[in-house]
Amino acid sequence: MSIEAYRRQVISHQQAIAKLQSDKGKVAAKAAVALKKKQDASLAAARASSVSTRSTKEREAVRHADDHGKAMVEIARIESKIADEQKKLVSAQGKVAQEEAKAQKKLDDARKKEDTAQKKRDDDLKKQQLADKRADEARARQLNHLNAGLVRHEHMHAATAQQIEMLKALPERITVLFFASDPVSGSSSPLALDEESRSIQQGIRASEYRDSVNFQTRWAVQAMDILQAINELKPTVVHFSGHGTPNDELVLKDDQGGPWAISKEAIVNAIAVSSRSVRLVFFNTCFSYNQAKGFVGKIDAAIGMNREIGDYAARVFSSQFYSSIGFGLSIPMAFNQAKAMLMMMVPDEADIPELHYDESKPEEELMLVNVDMP
Repeated sequence: MSIEAYRRQVISHQQAIAKLQSDKGKVAAKAAVALKKKQDASLAAARASSVSTRSTKEREAVRHADDHGKAMVEIARIESKIADEQKKLVSAQGKVAQEEAKAQKKLDDARKKEDTAQKKRDDDLKKQQLADKRADEARARQLNHLNAGLVRHEHMHAATAQQIEMLKALPERITVLFFASDPVSGSSSPLALDEESRSIQQGIRASEYRDSVNFQTRWAVQAMDILQAINELKPTVVHFSGHGTPNDELVLKDDQGGPWAISKEAIVNAIAVSSRSVRLVFFNTCFSYNQAKGFVGKIDAAIGMNREIGDYAARVFSSQFYSSIGFGLSIPMAFNQAKAMLMMMVPDEADIPELHYDESKPEEELMLVNVDMP
């Protein structure tokens, strides 16, 4: 039996005990009334001057005493039921405690395995970053060499120009701008935004066209940081991770580190007028359905959440989405793959993400990564 079933048993026994206690109180009140009437009748019989009156009062006292006795028997029966329910309650509470202990042990074991796996992934990522850096340096040296060749050797112009064109034909890199803000992390339940960022980077690194995706992060974001970063990086994708409110607001930080709510209209307008490079806005925040919907007709696509989404589910969804983009899939295909992954990993939250885009566009117009590798 599951822990939720045991918890329901605990609630059921608690409710049964409460009802029995209520029933006991009602019967006890009846017993008290019967006892009072019995005492009053007995006193009246003792004071009666006539035999007839005394006999009547004595019979009345006997009747009330019988009622009192029945009430006391009923109270004893109810107390017995209460005792049985209390035993069952203690048993159910013990089973809940046992199941919670088992669940916590599984969680601890899973965390240990994840920590070990994460260390390995971090080491692999560092190696990959070093290899990417060396490859970038090699390409830069090659381009410098070709440019110098144009000056020194006019007769090699055609061959040099051809090589330069080959370099230019390499896939253009798109920039994913990851905004992270968690103004409540110091006091309540902090979001694992760093784990989400790392998970996304790992998904991109493991994809076929990883060199075509430039992942940039901005942390503890304030409102003034958004346009600054967009102007600097000219991103193709703008990604928000953090908190949203049921009032269609995006929660950033103010200059004191506290929460600063940005309305749907403000964030849509800020991004829509700031850069022509933005093609996708990804709100990995709760209650961001209307924020994403507000971008329809302004950019190619937007992703939002129609209600609260768990930290782990948000991480699974975004990691798979960007991995799929890195394999050259279109926005709708990448979104569907991310939903499929969410359905396998966190099925109860698979219906939360929503994609908004112009469905009349052909799929090739919704591609972000150039897959025509030379």
